[in-house]
Amino acid sequence: MNINAHPLVDRNRDVVSRKIFHDEEIYEQELERIFRQSWLLVGHESQIPNVGDFFLSRMGEDQVILSRSKDGKANVFLNTCRHKGMRVCRYDEGNTKLFYCPYHAWSYDLNGDLKGVPEKENYPESFDRKDWGLIKVANVASFRGTIWATWNPDAPAFEDYLGDAKEGLWYGLGPWDGGDGEVEVYGGVQKWNIPCNWKFVSENSGGDPLHNISHMSTDLSKIGPREGVGRRDPFGELFLTATDNGHGLIFEKVPLDKPRQHYQLSKITSEYFEDCWRRRVDRLGEKAGSPMVLANIFPNAGFHTQQPRVLLMAHPNGPRACQAWRMFFVDKDAPQEAKDFLRAYYISYSGPGGMTEQDDMENWNYASEGAGVRAAQGAPFSYVADSGSYADPFIPGKVSKWWMTERNNVAFYHAWADRMGY
Repeated sequence: MNINAHPLVDRNRDVVSRKIFHDEEIYEQELERIFRQSWLLVGHESQIPNVGDFFLSRMGEDQVILSRSKDGKANVFLNTCRHKGMRVCRYDEGNTKLFYCPYHAWSYDLNGDLKGVPEKENYPESFDRKDWGLIKVANVASFRGTIWATWNPDAPAFEDYLGDAKEGLWYGLGPWDGGDGEVEVYGGVQKWNIPCNWKFVSENSGGDPLHNISHMSTDLSKIGPREGVGRRDPFGELFLTATDNGHGLIFEKVPLDKPRQHYQLSKITSEYFEDCWRRRVDRLGEKAGSPMVLANIFPNAGFHTQQPRVLLMAHPNGPRACQAWRMFFVDKDAPQEAKDFLRAYYISYSGPGGMTEQDDMENWNYASEGAGVRAAQGAPFSYVADSGSYADPFIPGKVSKWWMTERNNVAFYHAWADRMGY
């Protein structure tokens, strides 16, 4: 079987070529056609609450600065000096009035505009500082506290980009009571390198329920937030829904009279979430019983919105490497004891030290290795599992009839192929 004679994403057979997970040329095309064109998650409003606050993030392989300017707006620009390319910011986060290049002392304000150069009298009259500001993104958007950016001036408005994912993500990123309160990133950012292609992480976040068998030992280890077996709050009945633009979401359905959380190990935390659930049902009615719990917004922004509540980013570092970021979030007005309890639980669950994430990292590592096996290049990966779909009154899009399906992953790779021009 000659792989070059067949599409990399076969829409008729729902199979995907191994080549897209290790080929250098394809990876370089992804950086230009996907990461330079899509909306990308760069941070959260709570990370830059005050004027002068900044946070170093990434868009594709490029490091960017997310800052809060004097007018209160969030700005995003490349962390590279216009003079000779040196980083103008070398701290992960902080507060400043100017970004100052340590190489030749060019300085930039919180908007990324060039404010000063040394020995200005030595520059010609034609030198205009307005022409030499830091390179800014085309557009920035804020959505329920999350901050997104794109290099593409022709990108659709962010909420249009979300499409059918908008409502589920809106409630998933909000407080547990379904109201208009705020959440906050709590405890900093966990970052680690994984020897795998970024797409394995993204498809996992967007809906790969078939891999749950690999977490069996973790489920039995009783690391969850309550007494008894399990690593997380028990799900209700799960439903997957995919969008035409590659986003994948997982919702659950639970009875309205069922408490959402009951933390036997923390009375205050348990009481807080039980109260949140009562208020959520009062506000949202039957819709409260169908919350979104997992999602991937194409291409690489993943979310856990049930416990643990996590923002996930899979930053590409090459065709066989990525850097994973995890940021935990909690209700801003939650009791301090609840926040501390949840942070300890989240760390044991997710991130490089979390037992669940260790399972995932091993899966992604070996899957990525398997994608590059030379003798198997003619044998594509299968994404054929599908239970059919139906229209649900509370869950948007075409909803899976049974949650053990790969339909979300198929939609992800169809969108990938569209963006790549294949």
